[in-house]
Amino acid sequence: MNWKKLGKALLFPHMAVMILLVPLATVFLVWSMMFLGTQSPVAIASYVTAAYTLTVWCFKIPYLIRFFKTFKQQNKLAKRWQEDARLRMNVSLYGTFAYNALYGVFQIWLGLRHETFWFLSLGAYYICLAVMRLVLLLHTGRYAPGERMRTELKKYRATGTVFLIMNLALALMVFFMVYWNRTFEHHMITAIAMAAYTFLSFTLAILNVIKYKKYQSPVFSAAKAISFASACVSMLTLTSTMLTTFQDGSMDASTQKLMLGCVGAAVVAIVTYIAIYMIVHSTKKLKEEVKNGE
Repeated sequence: MNWKKLGKALLFPHMAVMILLVPLATVFLVWSMMFLGTQSPVAIASYVTAAYTLTVWCFKIPYLIRFFKTFKQQNKLAKRWQEDARLRMNVSLYGTFAYNALYGVFQIWLGLRHETFWFLSLGAYYICLAVMRLVLLLHTGRYAPGERMRTELKKYRATGTVFLIMNLALALMVFFMVYWNRTFEHHMITAIAMAAYTFLSFTLAILNVIKYKKYQSPVFSAAKAISFASACVSMLTLTSTMLTTFQDGSMDASTQKLMLGCVGAAVVAIVTYIAIYMIVHSTKKLKEEVKNGE
């Protein structure tokens, strides 16, 4: 037996096999965690399968990096995506607008069905985010970044003003969560998936705020500020979920309320700061534009 050839085949399987391993290992692992004990032979096999899948993909990372570099250099669509910030912004706004609108409608439907203020307020919040994204999308679809600077500054200021008004609703939502102890309880797997999504969204929002600042476009900055605020609200919801889902009895209700209140106050303070900064900064720039125009 050629052990070298066998080892290479195990560590560097065909790409089709690697792609197939991902859903199989994921479903196998989730199923074993939900329905089997940790000491079950089937559960142990699922852990081994997941570890093997992760290992072979890690070995493939250098190849994937070279592949995507070559793809970006040779593919016309990939090159356009890389070079056209306006295209990336429009695609991002379309996607996030659809997500916020659908999620907001879903939350409002839950509020009407269960007759609860919490879902109605959360739905209204996400609908407002969707409307703000739509307004920015109508501008970026017609004009290049910086082409109409005064208009962009006005939209940037309007976004900050809406943020300030929405923040009152956000503060009321935090009060509702803390005072009435309105929390969410999900399955452990769901909570972990929510945590992964929230931290990924939060990280990407921060990176995009920094990345798109170089384009000197208030509309671009406003779009990324909306994403950051949305990520902050997701962090608040995640905190509530984690406190309930992973509660083992070691933390009393008052401590839970204190932690949730601190996170909620931090989120409200951050969004308030963003709103005030947007209003003050855009007003200052508009005055400079008027002065230079004269």
